[in-house]
Amino acid sequence: MKIGELEINRLGFGAMRICGPQIWGPPKDRAQAHRVLRRALELGVNFIDTADSYGPHVDEELIAEALHPYPKGLVIATKGGLVRPSAPRWDENGRPEHLRKAIEGSLKRLKVERIDLYQLHAIDPKVPLEDSLGPLADAQRAGKIRHIGVSNFDVAELERARKVATIVSVQNEYNLGNRESEPVLERCEKLGIAFLPWYPLGAGAALRSAAVRKISAKTKTTPAQVALAWLLAKSPVMVPIPGTGSIAHLEENMGAAKLTLSKEDLAALA
Repeated sequence: MKIGELEINRLGFGAMRICGPQIWGPPKDRAQAHRVLRRALELGVNFIDTADSYGPHVDEELIAEALHPYPKGLVIATKGGLVRPSAPRWDENGRPEHLRKAIEGSLKRLKVERIDLYQLHAIDPKVPLEDSLGPLADAQRAGKIRHIGVSNFDVAELERARKVATIVSVQNEYNLGNRESEPVLERCEKLGIAFLPWYPLGAGAALRSAAVRKISAKTKTTPAQVALAWLLAKSPVMVPIPGTGSIAHLEENMGAAKLTLSKEDLAALA
């Protein structure tokens, strides 16, 4: 799959879970977080997704600590537009002045001169999305951002965004149990832009379904691998980004790339 001209493997890594509990503060074991990130690259990951709100800021710092100087071909995506006054809160802040500072902060923490993919994390209901995307487009023209993506957008919002900047990706919740973003996925297919499903494994109910358990037993894989393989088969523009703070879970998730579901299996999950 390509994000702009950047070629990536279709099973990426969502780094959200490597920081502290509730995505707040540093991890209990910083060295373990570094090992997870390095193991992801060893397993073939060349696309890592993060955000300045994870920690906040901790996630981006961990990525730089573990992986900088970055190997050639590694694409790091981050996001701005959500702020964390406290652990339970995820508040939208799409004010241009905030996003300009957010971009500079991510550049510094990731230790890069240009961010490969910068995504507007969510629309601020108090700010027109066009105004929020303006600083991203300005930073792109200044060479500080290579590509622009959006997150938590519907089709109409995506079309508005495309009038402001070239959008190369959309990151929405999507999994076996939640397919509300199907229209957005279909639009991404038509446009040839990447769709990054967050929460790709969804809630436990979908993984415990009879169909998933049957396919898991038949293929001698795990329910999580079945769910991820289904996403990969669902659309050629799909780039799942499962996240974990565990090397064992990381290795399990990456094993989904080797699983090809049959037509019968896909029909059972439709």
